Amino acid sequence: MKVLLTGGAGFLGSHLCEKLSLHDFEIVVLDDLSTGSLNNIEHLKSKPNFKFVHYDVRKPYKINVDIILNFACPASPIAYQRDPVRTIETNFLGMINLLHLASETGAMVVQASTSEIYGDPTESPQNEEYWGNVNPIGIRSCYDEGKRAAETLCFDYKRQYGLDTRVVRIFNTYGPNMKQSDGRVVSNFIVQALKNEPLTIYGKGDQSRSFCYVSDLVNGIYKLITLVKPVETPINLGNPNEFTVLDLAKLVIKLTGSRSKIVHKPLPEDDPMQRRPDISKASELLGWQPVTQLHDGLEKTISYFKSVI
Repeated sequence: MKVLLTGGAGFLGSHLCEKLSLHDFEIVVLDDLSTGSLNNIEHLKSKPNFKFVHYDVRKPYKINVDIILNFACPASPIAYQRDPVRTIETNFLGMINLLHLASETGAMVVQASTSEIYGDPTESPQNEEYWGNVNPIGIRSCYDEGKRAAETLCFDYKRQYGLDTRVVRIFNTYGPNMKQSDGRVVSNFIVQALKNEPLTIYGKGDQSRSFCYVSDLVNGIYKLITLVKPVETPINLGNPNEFTVLDLAKLVIKLTGSRSKIVHKPLPEDDPMQRRPDISKASELLGWQPVTQLHDGLEKTISYFKSVI
């Protein structure tokens, strides 16, 4: 089957390319390289079933494919807040363009959504029926509301035009191919620890996150892609084991053997206090559970960053 994968040179997209290349998919990657890197997919470019196109999904793209995987959007706050207009345009216009393409070709569409659509949640764990608590005009809303609008489009096209659209809500994910300057907490802590620099915690560090290793996440996405029956609901994918940011910082210092100290800075606007996925639907519909413990995943990620710093 032929797959169009937008954002395929990014962190998650590159791992998904790797997974699909092992299963005889023909892969066409679109990426504008605003946050992705060709280094992530360089080893795949010589494969006969792989093609890279430097392209911005805010413009329509014509191709005949069976599956469209939309991973085209900066995912770290530093990156998506750098150009918030471009971020929301990528989410909305990119989704519109890909759904139009799906209408013409009959392709399945898988949208990479996010736990950010839950905002600063008032319920925990967050299940797919929870509508969220999002500031629609805050500094994070270009991403949060952009992803929410993209979900709306997917389900409207499903209802109105009968398209096979599937939405995966991705919780905090980490692993190799993250950028040193990514800005997300795992990569920040590891890079700071390896350089023996202070680990920066925003707020007291009592905010919690659930960290999913990238191979677990990609296995869940692959199960969603290859599921024969239609999916009528968004699907949470993440690791439900919950850790405070302070716990994470201490573990990273221990695993790296770093001399780093911990420093505290003011909490950014709209930073959520808690994230923990309810993965009951992923377990029931996909037969999926994460298997990598945080300690093991961090060791693999630390090894990666040692090789690139």
